[in-house]
Amino acid sequence: MENSNPKDLKNLEQRIERWLVPLGNLCVSLFHRITLFGIGAATVWAAGWSFYEIVQKPYASVQDLLLLFIYLEIGAMVGIYFKTNHMPVRFLIYVAITAVTRLIIDLVGTKHEADLPILLMGATILVLALANALVRYASNQFPSKNGAGE
Repeated sequence: MENSNPKDLKNLEQRIERWLVPLGNLCVSLFHRITLFGIGAATVWAAGWSFYEIVQKPYASVQDLLLLFIYLEIGAMVGIYFKTNHMPVRFLIYVAITAVTRLIIDLVGTKHEADLPILLMGATILVLALANALVRYASNQFPSKNGAGE
């Protein structure tokens, strides 16, 4: 085995890196796109089935409508991420608020009384709303470097 010059090894490493880094970036980008497409397709599929089940009933409940809003918010998140490559955190908070609201409606519908769990869920919505306000304030006061706001 002959002795390799460290300079030759460094050049070889740089040539390999020039080829592998763009390939790695391409793989990550493809993974993001394919995964987003899968999430979007699953959202459309789930929303379609939910809508089909809703129209089979004689009426749509508030819970049914809130479920459709959750699907809408998830679809909007996927669309925004496709366009901007930026995850809109506020939409996650909106989904959480809508989901907790659905839980409150379910509890009130089954128990027909207000108790501590419902009060705690109301406090959860308040905390989420304050978090949303904080995220909006922070994104307004400290915008990202690429200019893409929340």
